[in-house]
Amino acid sequence: MKVEVLTPSCNLDTVRDGRGGIFTWVPPEPLLEFNLIYMHPGKVRGLHYHPHFVEYLLFVEGNGVLVTKDDYADPDCPEEFIHVGKGICTRTPIGVMHTVYSITPLTFVAMLTKPWDECDPPIVQVAPLPHTLEGKS
Repeated sequence: MKVEVLTPSCNLDTVRDGRGGIFTWVPPEPLLEFNLIYMHPGKVRGLHYHPHFVEYLLFVEGNGVLVTKDDYADPDCPEEFIHVGKGICTRTPIGVMHTVYSITPLTFVAMLTKPWDECDPPIVQVAPLPHTLEGKS
């Protein structure tokens, strides 16, 4: 299974009452840590995977692209992407390679099913990536 986009539920009365709206995601596993992440435009976080936890990303500001690929050593293996922005929540299973590219200033909350400091290792870098998108086509 690859990265999936989660669909929130919404009690429409929270919209109709004129105060705004409440959108709710209920993950299938417990979340044990969360982190607030800021990215500058044109920066890259990845290419990596997490061997010990499922990672949820809730995007709260800005725009970017979350990219996955089954085999990064195979140039014929297609990449898949999700355009991310405010209100998009993704779920990345254990072992799925992924990276986030920021297009604008991007803010998101990463929620983990196991605390980072309890994992050995918490992250496996698959290949070094540039820190900016400059010069990429």
